[in-house]
Amino acid sequence: MALEITDANFEQLVLKSDKPVLVDFWAEWCGPCRMVGPVVEELSKEYDGRAVIGKVNVDHNSEISTKFGIRNIPTILYFKNGQVVDKQVGVAPKASLAAKLDAQI
Repeated sequence: MALEITDANFEQLVLKSDKPVLVDFWAEWCGPCRMVGPVVEELSKEYDGRAVIGKVNVDHNSEISTKFGIRNIPTILYFKNGQVVDKQVGVAPKASLAAKLDAQI
């Protein structure tokens, strides 16, 4: 299951992770986010132990969203060694999201 990432735990779970991290920025009212959500959950199971997969609710965690300039959702950021290394804005197929994650492993 994808981790719930918040303003409070973002540094520990994402920036200090020794594994690549996929962070899905979403909101409950966002239709396209509901399309991406199940795909992110599938990836969290498939990459268990190899990568960290998490979700940030932009309505409840404005500090992180502002810091990374999230203006459109869904937005997926890929982190490695605490740095953003790739980005996907909008709905994308699972294979595309997985390929970007594979490139960081």
